[in-house]
Amino acid sequence: MTPAEPLCKEENVHRVLRLFSHLRTLPWLACFLATPAVTQEKFSVIVEAGAYDRHDVVVAFKLPPEVRSARTLRRGQETIPLQVAKDGTGMFKVTDLGRGKSISYDFVVRDDQAPARGSQLRSRQQDSRIQFAFTSTAQAQATPQPLLEYQAEAGPLPRADIKPIFKRGGYLHPIRTLSGRLVTDDYAPNHLHHHGVWWAWTKTKFDGREPDFWNMGEAKGRVEYLGMDSTWEGPVHAGLRARHRFVDLTAAEPVVALSETWTVTVFGPAGRTAWIFELESEQTCTTEQPLSLPQYHYGGLGVRGNRAWDGKDHTYFLTSEGETDRIKAHATRARWCDMSGEVDGQRVGIAILGHPLNFRSPQPMRVHPTEPFFCFAPQQAGDMLLRPGEIYRSRYRFVVHDGPPDRVDLDRLWNDFASPPVARVARMDVRQK
Repeated sequence: MTPAEPLCKEENVHRVLRLFSHLRTLPWLACFLATPAVTQEKFSVIVEAGAYDRHDVVVAFKLPPEVRSARTLRRGQETIPLQVAKDGTGMFKVTDLGRGKSISYDFVVRDDQAPARGSQLRSRQQDSRIQFAFTSTAQAQATPQPLLEYQAEAGPLPRADIKPIFKRGGYLHPIRTLSGRLVTDDYAPNHLHHHGVWWAWTKTKFDGREPDFWNMGEAKGRVEYLGMDSTWEGPVHAGLRARHRFVDLTAAEPVVALSETWTVTVFGPAGRTAWIFELESEQTCTTEQPLSLPQYHYGGLGVRGNRAWDGKDHTYFLTSEGETDRIKAHATRARWCDMSGEVDGQRVGIAILGHPLNFRSPQPMRVHPTEPFFCFAPQQAGDMLLRPGEIYRSRYRFVVHDGPPDRVDLDRLWNDFASPPVARVARMDVRQK
């Protein structure tokens, strides 16, 4: 064969094979060829602020099974604690996110991952109480800051002159600010049936009778603690899920008319001077009889302020509509209402925010003319009926603060509650050599 003659197909193949064999002896190329590209899935969570600026907002979302073991998120060099519930709901806190913007965090899924530094919400049982406190893991040997307590079973009466009929459990007290100042009262001298944050219906009709679950001294009805389903704690939130029952005492034998489940979630600090918790109540009829709630000026969620605020000049009210006159505020509707006063020489308070999905939202309010008492009272707007087989669900957010209320800040926190930022999990295929 002369050089000008074309190679046959077989000889071409043999030459290519010999060249390939020679190239494989080069170390770098042999390593390259011996290591196939591997496709791995990378997960991240993308948070969209929506229509509002967000500051210290807790974000909730569902995690796919592949990342449910994650307990930390990362953005650049920043690590953020991630708390994952048994149902796969994840929660973490976004510090700042402007309106209309989005931000992305990567999941850290490793067995040896170091926990992110930050706050810790604690829950502890002490006798018949569940105590919630906040501590910062950034401080060595930090002392937990008490926030609130849930009274489970009815505890001992605080004074000998109180009749046993007034004993009650299933409420929140004491509730304190971050500076440790008390914002609630229990067994108030002029209203022994007022207990921090509690729930009861007043004017009712049930199976031809008229039990009163609010005014316990009349022995027509009461609300009892029934049991604790769960408690939890973590870097983002702590909480409990407990059961109550509304007992009709006007029948020949006591009858349970209504069952209730409370879910209390403590989120801790929101800024430097306030902290947040939420209460969700779910009520269902326990018999085939409905519970009728005729129109009345109070009943439902009640909040009793510090005893030092008693008297018409010692409590300050502010509603989301800007009303500060407690007489004018009564029987109006508002998205939120703040109640405050002085404790140990400093102004402190508690704001109650109603969720827009609550029945008759924004709900009418009972604002007491002379006492530190507030109640969201949907009965004011007309008769109500709780029917068998249905769930009456209500959600409220509470902002406990040092200093006077900040209307702009409370509006922001209500927006976070009513229209939270949206989070979604994104996955990406990453090719690695």
